[in-house]
Amino acid sequence: MGKLAGIEAGGTKFVCGVGNGPGDFTRAEFLTTTPEKTLARVTAFLSNCEIDALGIGCFGPLDLKKGLIAATPKVAWRNVEIVDRLRASTGIQRVVLDTDVNAAAMGEHIWGAARGIDTFLYLTVGTGIGGGAMVNGRLLHGLTHPEMGHIRIPHDWQRDPFAGDCFAHGDCLEGLASGHALEMRWKVRAENLPDDHPAWELEAHYLSLGIASLICTLSPERVIVGGGVMKRLGFDAVHAEVGRLINGYTDVPPIIPPELGGDAGVLGAMALAR
Repeated sequence: MGKLAGIEAGGTKFVCGVGNGPGDFTRAEFLTTTPEKTLARVTAFLSNCEIDALGIGCFGPLDLKKGLIAATPKVAWRNVEIVDRLRASTGIQRVVLDTDVNAAAMGEHIWGAARGIDTFLYLTVGTGIGGGAMVNGRLLHGLTHPEMGHIRIPHDWQRDPFAGDCFAHGDCLEGLASGHALEMRWKVRAENLPDDHPAWELEAHYLSLGIASLICTLSPERVIVGGGVMKRLGFDAVHAEVGRLINGYTDVPPIIPPELGGDAGVLGAMALAR
């Protein structure tokens, strides 16, 4: 019997894994350069393995119907038909593509913090902000895939005159609360901000506005939040602020970290294959 393969296709690096799940897989990492060089290295790694199915959790935006990377800021990767290319180069016929955050959500559902939960939300708050969701046991798709980092949230210009950092929307959730937005606003990398810096109170408020809106929209049983910024911020302040914003109108689900840690992306891609 063959094994599962997963690719965490990131803007900085590709992480590949082959195996059956946590604690039982072999991994390799490659820098993200040109599509030709990067996919050739992926193919070389996968070609040495007996594989039943391949999952790809990829940076976006994506065109899931065509299996390609769409209008990404990484110009060289625009319109790259990643599914067809890897199917042709590896000989693996069962290939599935989804966003990196939807893949991570699937990984948490199969092996992590959302085991036994059919409707939940997964957010990652790092350099950017992305979100995936499972509703009634199925990953959420529609016209395209969710872009939760780009929802609009209230912006108090007197409290925060920062215009926002999103190239498309300015002061959307990502534009105000991502790690890159923190750095642009305060001129210091997020990990170097002291614990008592006013940045953290503002960050908790913005993230809570986004999470509260998504709770009201999707009614998740659990909210899983990963990423370096969230790890630095902590969960207590966000849970309290979400509760204040919801104001008793509905229950606030648990807001918790992921369980799969640094392997969430590649394990999520393997979970897609599964």
